[in-house]
Amino acid sequence: MTDLTAPFTYLFVPADRPERYAKALASGADRVIIDLEDAVLDDNKSAGRTAIRQAIDITGIDWQRVVVRVNDVTSGHFEADAALLREMPVNTVMIPKATSAATLQQVADALGGDSHLLPQIESVQGLFAMPELLARDDVARLVFGHLDFALDLGSGRDHEAMLYARSQIVLHSRFAGKAAPVDSVTPDFRDETACRRDAEAAHNLGFGGKLLIHPAQVAPVRG
Repeated sequence: MTDLTAPFTYLFVPADRPERYAKALASGADRVIIDLEDAVLDDNKSAGRTAIRQAIDITGIDWQRVVVRVNDVTSGHFEADAALLREMPVNTVMIPKATSAATLQQVADALGGDSHLLPQIESVQGLFAMPELLARDDVARLVFGHLDFALDLGSGRDHEAMLYARSQIVLHSRFAGKAAPVDSVTPDFRDETACRRDAEAAHNLGFGGKLLIHPAQVAPVRG
């Protein structure tokens, strides 16, 4: 069952492209994910954090609609990400490559205070860890990352290949009483038909949201 009060569209914007923040927020997406992970090269991680820090005091940014995706806790970048988040008026954090409740506890301890966590299921280990992830009160909903999941599994990336994983994510989320999960990206943002098709397929499975990589995907996903 889809939670109609939960955000539906989540649009990524690279942390090191601050000139895109306002455009992303004006795109019509329910939430904007300022991404410190995959969208930012290793050499630019520090610049990405600086850009976010400089944007904190800018008027016109609705920080309640902002999610920050931090780097993996094992990456060497996470501690600096967490230090930044402790300065920010943001309480929703996306956690890539979530594989255990212990990982989420490490994130929660580093952030301090009350945070809403969005763990990304991007591996087989993460898929089988869903019961312990969903048992945490600070987990708002799960997010599927099918590209990395397919790499980990050694499978194709099409709908049929990912059907079992997607179904399990929806079922476990529902059983745990969480908001319906958020489905993965459609990589080709120019293909509106594919984006609309992917969104409809995810909705039919019971997903309650979708990740977007470009403002042009907002309208097709909303139908």
